[in-house]
Amino acid sequence: MADSEHPRVILNNFLSMEECKELELIQKSCSTVGYRPNVFSTTLSHLIATNSSHFIMPFVPIRERLKEMLEDFFDCQYELVIEFTGLISWTSGASIGWHSDDNRPYLKQRDFTAVCYLNSYEKDFKGGLFNFQDGEPKTIAPLAGDVVMYTADSLNIHSVDEVTDGERLTLTLWFSRDSSHDEDAKLISALSKNLPHRSDNVSHSFLPLPASSNMYWFSLNQASLEESGFDICWARLHVLGYDVYCSQEMSSFSDFSELLMEPLQLARGDELFYQEFVNILHALQVVQFFHWKASEYQTSKVDIEAGKVMSLSHLQREKVRRLKSFFVKDGRLVERVFHCVTNGVNEHHAFDWANFSAAVTAWGDYVGKLHKEILVSLPYWRTHQSIFSAFHLAGFEI
Repeated sequence: MADSEHPRVILNNFLSMEECKELELIQKSCSTVGYRPNVFSTTLSHLIATNSSHFIMPFVPIRERLKEMLEDFFDCQYELVIEFTGLISWTSGASIGWHSDDNRPYLKQRDFTAVCYLNSYEKDFKGGLFNFQDGEPKTIAPLAGDVVMYTADSLNIHSVDEVTDGERLTLTLWFSRDSSHDEDAKLISALSKNLPHRSDNVSHSFLPLPASSNMYWFSLNQASLEESGFDICWARLHVLGYDVYCSQEMSSFSDFSELLMEPLQLARGDELFYQEFVNILHALQVVQFFHWKASEYQTSKVDIEAGKVMSLSHLQREKVRRLKSFFVKDGRLVERVFHCVTNGVNEHHAFDWANFSAAVTAWGDYVGKLHKEILVSLPYWRTHQSIFSAFHLAGFEI
Protein backbone atom coordinates (compact mmCIF):
# COMPACT_ATOMS: atom_id res chain seq x y z
CA MET A 1 0.00 0.00 0.00
CA ALA A 2 3.00 2.31 0.53
CA ASP A 3 4.58 3.62 -2.69
CA SER A 4 7.88 5.31 -3.49
CA GLU A 5 6.38 8.65 -4.53
CA HIS A 6 4.08 9.12 -1.53
CA PRO A 7 5.02 6.54 1.13
CA ARG A 8 1.98 5.93 3.29
CA VAL A 9 -0.11 3.07 4.62
CA ILE A 10 -3.53 2.67 6.28
CA LEU A 11 -4.12 -0.05 8.85
CA ASN A 12 -7.74 -0.91 9.62
CA ASN A 13 -8.77 -2.00 13.11
CA PHE A 14 -5.24 -1.57 14.48
CA LEU A 15 -6.62 -0.52 17.87
CA SER A 16 -9.43 -2.34 19.62
CA MET A 17 -12.53 -0.41 20.66
CA GLU A 18 -11.51 -0.91 24.30
CA GLU A 19 -8.12 0.67 23.62
CA CYS A 20 -9.81 3.60 21.87
CA LYS A 21 -12.18 4.13 24.78
CA GLU A 22 -9.42 3.95 27.37
CA LEU A 23 -7.38 6.59 25.53
CA GLU A 24 -10.54 8.69 25.20
CA LEU A 25 -10.94 8.49 28.99
CA ILE A 26 -7.39 9.79 29.44
CA GLN A 27 -7.83 12.62 26.95
CA LYS A 28 -11.16 13.80 28.32
CA SER A 29 -10.02 13.68 31.95
CA CYS A 30 -6.47 15.09 31.63
CA SER A 31 -6.24 17.39 28.59
CA THR A 32 -5.34 21.06 28.54
CA VAL A 33 -5.75 23.83 25.97
CA GLY A 34 -3.78 22.75 22.89
CA TYR A 35 -1.35 24.17 20.38
CA ARG A 36 -3.95 25.42 17.89
CA PRO A 37 -7.34 27.18 18.19
CA ASN A 38 -10.13 24.82 19.32
CA VAL A 39 -7.64 21.99 19.95
CA PHE A 40 -7.02 20.21 23.28
CA SER A 41 -4.10 17.92 24.02
CA THR A 42 -2.53 15.54 26.51
CA THR A 43 1.17 14.69 26.45
CA LEU A 44 2.95 11.98 28.40
CA SER A 45 5.14 14.56 30.12
CA HIS A 46 1.98 16.42 31.19
CA LEU A 47 0.60 13.22 32.74
CA ILE A 48 3.78 12.91 34.80
CA ALA A 49 3.71 16.56 35.84
CA THR A 50 0.10 16.33 37.07
CA ASN A 51 0.69 13.17 39.15
CA SER A 52 -1.20 11.07 36.60
CA SER A 53 1.81 9.11 35.35
CA HIS A 54 -0.06 5.81 35.84
CA PHE A 55 -2.09 6.76 32.74
CA ILE A 56 1.06 6.22 30.66
CA MET A 57 0.64 2.44 30.98
CA PRO A 58 -2.13 2.06 28.34
CA PHE A 59 0.15 3.85 25.84
CA VAL A 60 3.14 1.54 26.26
CA PRO A 61 2.03 -1.54 24.25
CA ILE A 62 0.36 0.64 21.60
CA ARG A 63 3.50 2.72 21.06
CA GLU A 64 5.64 -0.40 20.69
CA ARG A 65 3.22 -2.03 18.22
CA LEU A 66 3.09 1.17 16.17
CA LYS A 67 6.87 1.48 16.09
CA GLU A 68 7.37 -2.14 15.02
CA MET A 69 4.68 -1.92 12.34
CA LEU A 70 6.02 1.35 10.96
CA GLU A 71 9.58 0.02 10.83
CA ASP A 72 8.36 -3.05 8.95
CA PHE A 73 6.36 -1.11 6.38
CA PHE A 74 9.06 1.47 5.71
CA ASP A 75 11.97 -0.98 6.03
CA CYS A 76 13.84 0.89 8.75
CA GLN A 77 14.05 -1.74 11.48
CA TYR A 78 15.85 -0.65 14.65
CA GLU A 79 16.53 2.82 13.24
CA LEU A 80 13.78 4.80 14.91
CA VAL A 81 12.96 6.36 18.26
CA ILE A 82 9.61 7.79 19.28
CA GLU A 83 10.05 11.55 19.18
CA PHE A 84 6.68 12.64 20.59
CA THR A 85 3.37 11.13 21.70
CA GLY A 86 0.16 13.12 22.06
CA LEU A 87 -3.57 12.70 22.48
CA ILE A 88 -5.31 15.42 20.48
CA SER A 89 -8.93 16.61 20.36
CA TRP A 90 -10.14 18.66 17.42
CA THR A 91 -13.38 20.45 18.35
CA SER A 92 -15.76 22.64 16.39
CA GLY A 93 -13.79 25.21 14.40
CA ALA A 94 -10.45 23.35 14.47
CA SER A 95 -8.62 22.76 11.19
CA ILE A 96 -5.16 22.90 9.64
CA GLY A 97 -4.10 23.75 6.10
CA TRP A 98 -1.60 22.09 3.78
CA HIS A 99 1.68 21.22 5.52
CA SER A 100 4.26 18.52 6.11
CA ASP A 101 5.06 17.43 9.67
CA ASP A 102 8.70 18.56 9.40
CA ASN A 103 7.88 22.03 8.05
CA ARG A 104 9.58 24.01 10.82
CA PRO A 105 13.30 24.18 11.69
CA TYR A 106 12.54 22.74 15.13
CA LEU A 107 10.63 19.79 13.56
CA LYS A 108 13.27 18.64 11.08
CA GLN A 109 14.08 15.61 13.24
CA ARG A 110 10.67 14.11 12.44
CA ASP A 111 10.88 11.30 9.85
CA PHE A 112 7.55 9.47 10.18
CA THR A 113 4.06 10.08 11.56
CA ALA A 114 1.39 7.69 12.82
CA VAL A 115 -2.15 8.97 13.44
CA CYS A 116 -4.49 6.62 15.31
CA TYR A 117 -8.18 7.48 15.13
CA LEU A 118 -10.03 6.98 18.42
CA ASN A 119 -13.54 7.81 17.20
CA SER A 120 -15.44 7.95 13.94
CA TYR A 121 -16.41 10.48 11.29
CA GLU A 122 -20.17 11.20 11.13
CA LYS A 123 -20.85 9.02 14.20
CA ASP A 124 -18.91 11.01 16.81
CA PHE A 125 -18.05 14.22 14.95
CA LYS A 126 -18.66 15.97 11.65
CA GLY A 127 -16.05 17.48 9.35
CA GLY A 128 -12.42 16.76 10.17
CA LEU A 129 -11.58 14.72 7.06
CA PHE A 130 -7.87 14.05 6.54
CA ASN A 131 -6.57 14.95 3.07
CA PHE A 132 -3.33 14.24 1.23
CA GLN A 133 -2.34 16.75 -1.43
CA ASP A 134 -1.03 14.09 -3.82
CA GLY A 135 -1.13 10.33 -4.25
CA GLU A 136 -3.66 7.79 -3.05
CA PRO A 137 -5.68 7.59 -0.94
CA LYS A 138 -6.50 11.26 -1.34
CA THR A 139 -8.98 11.61 1.55
CA ILE A 140 -9.36 9.57 4.74
CA ALA A 141 -12.57 9.53 6.77
CA PRO A 142 -11.44 8.76 10.36
CA LEU A 143 -12.77 5.49 11.77
CA ALA A 144 -12.14 4.37 15.34
CA GLY A 145 -9.28 1.88 15.48
CA ASP A 146 -7.72 2.78 12.12
CA VAL A 147 -4.19 4.13 11.73
CA VAL A 148 -2.56 6.11 8.93
CA MET A 149 1.26 6.11 8.72
CA TYR A 150 3.32 8.29 6.39
CA THR A 151 6.66 10.03 5.96
CA ALA A 152 6.78 13.41 7.70
CA ASP A 153 8.40 15.18 4.74
CA SER A 154 7.09 16.98 1.63
CA LEU A 155 6.18 13.66 -0.01
CA ASN A 156 3.11 13.63 2.22
CA ILE A 157 1.76 17.15 2.43
CA HIS A 158 -1.66 16.97 4.09
CA SER A 159 -4.47 18.96 5.73
CA VAL A 160 -7.43 18.43 8.06
CA ASP A 161 -10.84 19.91 7.19
CA GLU A 162 -12.60 22.04 9.78
CA VAL A 163 -14.48 20.09 12.42
CA THR A 164 -18.08 21.34 12.42
CA ASP A 165 -19.60 19.32 15.29
CA GLY A 166 -18.46 16.97 18.03
CA GLU A 167 -14.92 16.12 19.12
CA ARG A 168 -12.45 14.38 16.80
CA LEU A 169 -10.01 12.29 18.86
CA THR A 170 -6.59 11.01 17.78
CA LEU A 171 -3.45 9.50 19.23
CA THR A 172 -0.54 10.89 17.20
CA LEU A 173 3.09 9.78 17.30
CA TRP A 174 6.13 11.15 15.50
CA PHE A 175 9.27 9.07 14.92
CA SER A 176 12.86 10.11 14.36
CA ARG A 177 16.13 8.52 13.25
CA ASP A 178 17.94 10.93 15.58
CA SER A 179 18.29 9.19 18.95
CA SER A 180 18.98 12.52 20.68
CA HIS A 181 15.24 13.22 20.27
CA ASP A 182 14.14 10.01 21.99
CA GLU A 183 11.02 10.81 24.03
CA ASP A 184 11.46 7.72 26.21
CA ALA A 185 14.73 8.98 27.66
CA LYS A 186 13.03 12.19 28.78
CA LEU A 187 10.04 10.31 30.18
CA ILE A 188 12.19 7.88 32.16
CA SER A 189 14.12 10.78 33.67
CA ALA A 190 10.91 12.56 34.67
CA LEU A 191 9.32 9.37 36.04
CA SER A 192 12.41 8.58 38.09
CA LYS A 193 12.13 11.99 39.78
CA ASN A 194 8.37 12.02 40.26
CA LEU A 195 7.39 8.46 41.10
CA PRO A 196 7.89 7.18 44.64
CA HIS A 197 10.44 4.38 44.87
CA ARG A 198 8.10 2.22 46.90
CA SER A 199 4.38 1.62 46.63
CA ASP A 200 3.59 2.69 50.20
CA ASN A 201 0.35 4.69 50.52
CA VAL A 202 -0.57 3.84 46.94
CA SER A 203 -4.12 5.11 47.48
CA HIS A 204 -2.73 8.64 47.88
CA SER A 205 -0.01 8.53 45.24
CA PHE A 206 -2.31 8.41 42.21
CA LEU A 207 -4.48 11.40 43.08
CA PRO A 208 -3.97 14.06 40.38
CA LEU A 209 -2.60 17.56 40.86
CA PRO A 210 -3.95 20.09 38.32
CA ALA A 211 -1.55 22.25 36.35
CA SER A 212 -1.79 26.04 36.41
CA SER A 213 -5.31 27.35 35.80
CA ASN A 214 -4.43 29.10 32.53
CA MET A 215 -3.68 25.70 30.97
CA TYR A 216 -7.35 24.77 31.44
CA TRP A 217 -8.92 28.08 30.41
CA PHE A 218 -10.43 28.18 26.93
CA SER A 219 -11.49 31.36 25.15
CA LEU A 220 -12.00 32.13 21.49
CA ASN A 221 -10.06 35.37 21.79
CA GLN A 222 -7.69 34.46 24.65
CA ALA A 223 -9.64 36.79 26.94
CA SER A 224 -8.99 36.94 30.66
CA LEU A 225 -11.03 35.00 33.21
CA GLU A 226 -13.12 38.09 33.89
CA GLU A 227 -14.35 38.40 30.30
CA SER A 228 -15.36 35.16 28.55
CA GLY A 229 -14.62 31.49 28.01
CA PHE A 230 -14.61 28.57 30.42
CA ASP A 231 -12.50 26.19 32.49
CA ILE A 232 -12.33 22.99 30.41
CA CYS A 233 -12.46 20.64 33.42
CA TRP A 234 -15.61 22.32 34.68
CA ALA A 235 -17.02 22.40 31.13
CA ARG A 236 -16.52 18.67 30.58
CA LEU A 237 -18.40 17.98 33.81
CA HIS A 238 -21.12 20.43 32.75
CA VAL A 239 -21.86 18.77 29.38
CA LEU A 240 -22.30 15.45 31.19
CA GLY A 241 -24.85 16.97 33.57
CA TYR A 242 -22.77 17.62 36.69
CA ASP A 243 -22.38 20.71 38.83
CA VAL A 244 -19.57 21.42 41.29
CA TYR A 245 -20.00 22.40 44.93
CA CYS A 246 -17.18 23.62 47.17
CA SER A 247 -17.80 24.17 50.87
CA GLN A 248 -14.93 26.67 51.11
CA GLU A 249 -16.00 30.30 51.29
CA MET A 250 -15.30 32.08 48.02
CA SER A 251 -14.37 35.23 49.94
CA SER A 252 -11.35 33.37 51.36
CA PHE A 253 -9.67 33.33 47.95
CA SER A 254 -8.26 36.32 46.10
CA ASP A 255 -8.05 34.12 43.00
CA PHE A 256 -11.19 32.01 42.54
CA SER A 257 -9.30 29.57 40.30
CA GLU A 258 -7.59 28.33 43.47
CA LEU A 259 -10.95 26.83 44.49
CA LEU A 260 -10.47 24.15 41.83
CA MET A 261 -7.46 22.88 43.80
CA GLU A 262 -9.63 22.49 46.92
CA PRO A 263 -11.81 19.53 47.97
CA LEU A 264 -15.19 19.59 46.24
CA GLN A 265 -18.36 17.60 45.67
CA LEU A 266 -20.51 16.81 42.65
CA ALA A 267 -24.19 17.63 42.23
CA ARG A 268 -26.89 16.84 39.66
CA GLY A 269 -30.07 18.86 39.66
CA ASP A 270 -30.98 19.41 43.31
CA GLU A 271 -28.96 16.45 44.60
CA LEU A 272 -25.51 16.53 46.18
CA PHE A 273 -23.30 13.42 46.31
CA TYR A 274 -21.52 12.88 49.64
CA GLN A 275 -18.10 11.95 48.16
CA GLU A 276 -15.46 14.63 48.51
CA PHE A 277 -12.88 14.73 45.71
CA VAL A 278 -9.45 16.22 46.33
CA ASN A 279 -9.73 18.68 43.41
CA ILE A 280 -11.61 19.16 40.15
CA LEU A 281 -9.20 16.98 38.16
CA HIS A 282 -9.85 14.09 40.54
CA ALA A 283 -13.62 14.56 40.14
CA LEU A 284 -13.32 14.76 36.35
CA GLN A 285 -11.26 11.57 36.12
CA VAL A 286 -13.80 9.64 38.17
CA VAL A 287 -16.73 10.99 36.12
CA GLN A 288 -15.05 10.14 32.82
CA PHE A 289 -14.27 6.65 34.11
CA PHE A 290 -17.92 6.20 35.05
CA HIS A 291 -19.07 7.26 31.60
CA TRP A 292 -16.50 4.97 29.95
CA LYS A 293 -17.83 2.03 31.96
CA ALA A 294 -21.46 3.23 32.04
CA SER A 295 -22.97 0.11 30.47
CA GLU A 296 -21.49 -2.06 33.23
CA TYR A 297 -23.15 -0.01 35.95
CA GLN A 298 -26.50 0.55 34.23
CA THR A 299 -27.23 -3.17 34.48
CA SER A 300 -25.98 -3.58 38.03
CA LYS A 301 -28.28 -3.49 41.03
CA VAL A 302 -26.63 -1.36 43.69
CA ASP A 303 -28.20 0.19 46.76
CA ILE A 304 -26.76 3.44 48.00
CA GLU A 305 -26.38 4.01 51.71
CA ALA A 306 -28.60 6.53 53.42
CA GLY A 307 -27.08 9.98 53.62
CA LYS A 308 -24.80 9.55 50.60
CA VAL A 309 -27.11 11.71 48.48
CA MET A 310 -28.54 14.89 49.97
CA SER A 311 -30.80 17.65 48.74
CA LEU A 312 -29.01 20.89 48.03
CA SER A 313 -30.03 23.69 50.35
CA HIS A 314 -30.90 27.10 48.97
CA LEU A 315 -27.51 28.44 50.05
CA GLN A 316 -25.70 25.52 48.44
CA ARG A 317 -27.61 25.96 45.18
CA GLU A 318 -26.69 29.63 45.17
CA LYS A 319 -23.02 28.81 45.70
CA VAL A 320 -23.13 26.27 42.84
CA ARG A 321 -24.68 28.93 40.61
CA ARG A 322 -22.06 31.54 41.55
CA LEU A 323 -19.19 29.13 40.97
CA LYS A 324 -20.57 28.09 37.60
CA SER A 325 -21.02 31.71 36.54
CA PHE A 326 -17.32 32.28 37.21
CA PHE A 327 -15.90 29.12 35.64
CA VAL A 328 -18.38 28.88 32.76
CA LYS A 329 -18.66 32.40 31.37
CA ASP A 330 -20.17 31.25 28.09
CA GLY A 331 -22.49 28.23 28.30
CA ARG A 332 -23.27 28.33 24.59
CA LEU A 333 -19.57 28.13 23.78
CA VAL A 334 -19.24 25.09 26.06
CA GLU A 335 -22.07 23.32 24.25
CA ARG A 336 -20.55 24.12 20.86
CA VAL A 337 -17.02 23.04 21.75
CA PHE A 338 -17.82 19.94 23.83
CA HIS A 339 -21.11 18.96 22.24
CA CYS A 340 -21.55 15.19 22.63
CA VAL A 341 -22.97 13.56 19.49
CA THR A 342 -23.68 10.57 21.72
CA ASN A 343 -23.91 11.22 25.43
CA GLY A 344 -23.79 7.74 26.95
CA VAL A 345 -25.40 7.71 30.39
CA ASN A 346 -27.62 10.74 29.93
CA GLU A 347 -29.32 9.80 26.68
CA HIS A 348 -30.84 6.43 27.35
CA HIS A 349 -30.75 5.80 31.09
CA ALA A 350 -31.87 7.60 34.21
CA PHE A 351 -28.94 8.64 36.34
CA ASP A 352 -28.37 6.54 39.46
CA TRP A 353 -26.05 7.76 42.21
CA ALA A 354 -25.73 4.18 43.48
CA ASN A 355 -24.13 3.11 40.20
CA PHE A 356 -21.90 6.16 40.32
CA SER A 357 -20.83 5.27 43.87
CA ALA A 358 -19.82 1.80 42.67
CA ALA A 359 -17.81 3.42 39.86
CA VAL A 360 -15.93 5.58 42.38
CA THR A 361 -14.65 2.41 44.06
CA ALA A 362 -13.88 0.79 40.70
CA TRP A 363 -11.95 3.88 39.59
CA GLY A 364 -9.69 3.55 42.62
CA ASP A 365 -9.03 -0.09 41.78
CA TYR A 366 -8.34 0.75 38.13
CA VAL A 367 -5.81 3.54 38.70
CA GLY A 368 -4.27 1.67 41.63
CA LYS A 369 -3.60 -1.25 39.28
CA LEU A 370 -2.04 1.09 36.68
CA HIS A 371 0.07 2.74 39.36
CA LYS A 372 1.48 -0.58 40.55
CA GLU A 373 2.17 -1.59 36.93
CA ILE A 374 4.22 1.50 36.24
CA LEU A 375 6.20 1.08 39.47
CA VAL A 376 7.04 -2.47 38.41
CA SER A 377 7.72 -1.56 34.77
CA LEU A 378 9.96 1.46 35.29
CA PRO A 379 13.16 -0.47 36.19
CA TYR A 380 12.78 -2.66 33.06
CA TRP A 381 12.00 0.36 30.90
CA ARG A 382 15.04 2.18 32.32
CA THR A 383 17.31 -0.83 31.68
CA HIS A 384 16.03 -1.28 28.13
CA GLN A 385 16.59 2.41 27.45
CA SER A 386 20.17 2.24 28.77
CA ILE A 387 20.99 -0.70 26.51
CA PHE A 388 19.38 0.99 23.50
CA SER A 389 21.29 4.25 24.13
CA ALA A 390 24.60 2.44 24.58
CA PHE A 391 24.25 0.64 21.25
CA HIS A 392 23.37 3.85 19.43
CA LEU A 393 26.28 5.76 20.97
CA ALA A 394 28.59 2.96 19.88
CA GLY A 395 27.25 3.18 16.34
CA PHE A 396 25.60 -0.25 16.27
CA GLU A 397 22.14 -1.20 15.04
CA ILE A 398 20.18 -3.41 17.38
